[in-house]
Amino acid sequence: MRPKTNGYMNGYLDKARVSVGGPFMDSSAQKSAMQDTSWADGLRGIAALFVVSSHIVLCFARRLVLPCCGDIEGVSLLFQRPIFRLLAQGHSWVAMFLVLSGFVNVLKPIKLARAGQVESALSNMAISAFRRTFRLMLPAAAATIQSWVICQLGMYEMARNGDAYWLYTYTPVMSYSWGTALEDLVKGLRATWTIWEVNPYDQPQWALIYLLEGSMFVFCALLMTINLTPGWRTTVLIIFVFWSSDWSQKFHDPLVGFTIFSGMILAELSMTSIPERFAPISPLLTPFLVFLGLFFMSHPSDHPQQAAWSNYLEELGAKVFPPQGDLARTWGSVGCMVLIVGVIVSPHARRLLSRKPLLWLGKVSFPIYLLHGTFMRSLLAWFTFAGQTPAPFEIPAGDGETTTIHRYPQPSSFRIMLSIAASMGCMLVAAHYWAKNVEPVFGKITKKAEDIMFGKGDGSSAGNLGRPMLPVKKEQGRD
Repeated sequence: MRPKTNGYMNGYLDKARVSVGGPFMDSSAQKSAMQDTSWADGLRGIAALFVVSSHIVLCFARRLVLPCCGDIEGVSLLFQRPIFRLLAQGHSWVAMFLVLSGFVNVLKPIKLARAGQVESALSNMAISAFRRTFRLMLPAAAATIQSWVICQLGMYEMARNGDAYWLYTYTPVMSYSWGTALEDLVKGLRATWTIWEVNPYDQPQWALIYLLEGSMFVFCALLMTINLTPGWRTTVLIIFVFWSSDWSQKFHDPLVGFTIFSGMILAELSMTSIPERFAPISPLLTPFLVFLGLFFMSHPSDHPQQAAWSNYLEELGAKVFPPQGDLARTWGSVGCMVLIVGVIVSPHARRLLSRKPLLWLGKVSFPIYLLHGTFMRSLLAWFTFAGQTPAPFEIPAGDGETTTIHRYPQPSSFRIMLSIAASMGCMLVAAHYWAKNVEPVFGKITKKAEDIMFGKGDGSSAGNLGRPMLPVKKEQGRD
């Protein structure tokens, strides 16, 4: 009986090695994991959830934004400490979006270029840049219109008058008339794609113009370097990383070039033999790199001098990074890169981030980003403040004076937690159906626009548009 029992146990362990991808992964499973890049979707999904959590923190626990102090003077709360405070670090997770955007958008073109298919790589780049513009703008416009309708129906008023900082700061006021409302809608749609402006109907869309800008950076950088060898392409991208830091200082953007070009370098790194060479020691190396990356990402955006660890990062950053830069975003971006390096060299981390729940989360990450503001200003506010009696609040009025306004006070912590769970659960369901039913519509519109504008007609009226829209000058002396 003993040999048979051992046989069953060995079979069970073999299944565990393949399905779990833990320390028991065999060589074939490791090789498969090292070739898989779906882990980027899982990491993107995690980043989307942390962006949402940072806005919830700004609603009900603003003190967690600071690195110190809690109820006891000089002592930080648990979620003010490094890594735990990532719940409040929205800027670091936006940096993760940008790094992953640079990483994912170049994978296929670089693979084609390395295989000597430069023309295919250039064609893929052009089509990808075209599609990405539509796939960003169409969903953003739909989310804005949806939020605008809800606002004009007065369904944001409880959020605007509730004692939750992010809600009352970023909830728009109803327009005076429907004519004015249409003007406000146009302004909101335009604000999403205008630097330094904020869409009042969906404040989180401020980052979309930088994602679009990043995709253009990817296209231009590849256009310049696609014919170079991998080594020289990486060298040029490193130069771009440092060069773009100067742009960000002058334009005050969230280090778009720094993160995008770094993501492209990480994509090049992932296609070399370096990750496979470090894979055997990844059980020791990856936890260190992930911890270090998360520690860097924890650098606070406000008052870093309040805690010893953040003050150390502040002083170190002032010496290492370019002057007059945003150290919080810089440390957050560097932390993302270090964390991703830890994932790239580890088959176990890749397999973990490629689990089905995380892949689903990555699939709905963009709908989550677009919809969470609407759900927070509607369902979350209703669940939290319904039944509360407005109470007087003293707010600063300038020149050391205060004024009194009335807001719905925050209920018990238990009710707030239930409200968050219920509203965010509804948001995840809506994000799932958005990805399932709404995104395909945008995909069809994008494909139709691509067929028309690229002249890919089928002989019908769309196909006739493949001819030049303007007359072509005939050269003399030619038939």
